[in-house]
Amino acid sequence: MKKAIFGILGVVAVMLVLSAHESANSEEQQSYDEATDEFAAKYRIAMPPIPDTIMLCGELVPQEQWAVRERLEREVLSNTYWQSNTLLLLKRSGKYFPLIERVLREEGVPDDFKYLAVAESGLMPAVSPAGARGIWQFMKSTGTSYGLTITSEVDERYHVEKATRAACKYLKKAKAELNSWTLAAAAYNRGLNGIRRDLANQKVDNYYDLYLNTETSRYVFRIIAFKLLFENPNGFGFVLNESQYYTPITTKSLDVDTTIMDLAGFAKLNGTTYKELKLLNPWLRDDHLMVRTGEKYVLEVPN
Repeated sequence: MKKAIFGILGVVAVMLVLSAHESANSEEQQSYDEATDEFAAKYRIAMPPIPDTIMLCGELVPQEQWAVRERLEREVLSNTYWQSNTLLLLKRSGKYFPLIERVLREEGVPDDFKYLAVAESGLMPAVSPAGARGIWQFMKSTGTSYGLTITSEVDERYHVEKATRAACKYLKKAKAELNSWTLAAAAYNRGLNGIRRDLANQKVDNYYDLYLNTETSRYVFRIIAFKLLFENPNGFGFVLNESQYYTPITTKSLDVDTTIMDLAGFAKLNGTTYKELKLLNPWLRDDHLMVRTGEKYVLEVPN
């Protein structure tokens, strides 16, 4: 009899413990839920808005295709929520876009290709692991074939205007061969031969139907994402007033047709420093500049 009573009391005790534990868990869960609600009210992570109709270089982006929509959303999300990087890109655009836009217009290339430069280099004098250089990321062989001077002293892949014109030549050639600016953009990453081969092998005629390597399959969508973000930064949560954008540096041009053995001394004679001279002329790759007979270079110095 005593054993039975003790057994019943034990069960009751266990039930009381479990009840208390459940009550504590319930209170803890309620407290957690309240905390997350409060956090969510302050820090909201949402899907950025994407227009129903998007054009790239005058060509429609077929968002009705599920694969197209998902790939586009990936790039929009990646760049919207990499806030520090995108904010810097927006600021740099104020410095470089006026020149790039002018050259694109003069060369008859769609304005949207300025976002290709953003995707390529982040508007920085970048160097890729493969050796591509400058804002437009030319390999040495491609750069020289499109008219850029590349030596140990001079590398015009870093000359923004000349490299932009070389990129325009490439893009116009690709457009003429592929009959699509979107495919021309893809070819800038994949190469003309690669895109031609992919189109033939897969029996399709446009970028959005191609099955490509990871880099090229993301490439055009990254350009589109930058177009959306840069055209409507406030709509994606980036708050910048005009004064916060970097601006083009005001310079004066100096024609140079003789060798400069000491660029630091040249800079000082022209009221600037070696540092500023190199930053304003990143195509100068040494501390001197050999100028051969018949050659002429234009150096920019602060005005």
